[in-house]
Amino acid sequence: DVFLMIRCQKTTIFTDAKESTTVYELKHIDDQLLEDSKTLGNCSFTNQTARHQAPGTVGLAFRMVEMFEQLQVEAFSSPPELPDVMKPQDSGSTANEQTVQ
Repeated sequence: DVFLMIRCQKTTIFTDAKESTTVYELKHIDDQLLEDSKTLGNCSFTNQTARHQAPGTVGLAFRMVEMFEQLQVEAFSSPPELPDVMKPQDSGSTANEQTVQ
């Protein structure tokens, strides 16, 4: 399986497919993109490049009369910094370590 993140402006669609899935089939998920006859594998989306923890990104632009609209993808927001109590502790010691005499 390949895992994809289809993005258009502030909209993100997560989906999965097979490497052999055609772009035509993918269009039924999100509407008009790429060339119909190509497979996702032909477009470099493989189980090595589009994993569930790092999905491949496909930009979504809608067709206007004779051309496509300009692709617009908003950047994801950054999470706030972790509070000190949630940050990793010094790797030299552990909370469960006990002194043996």
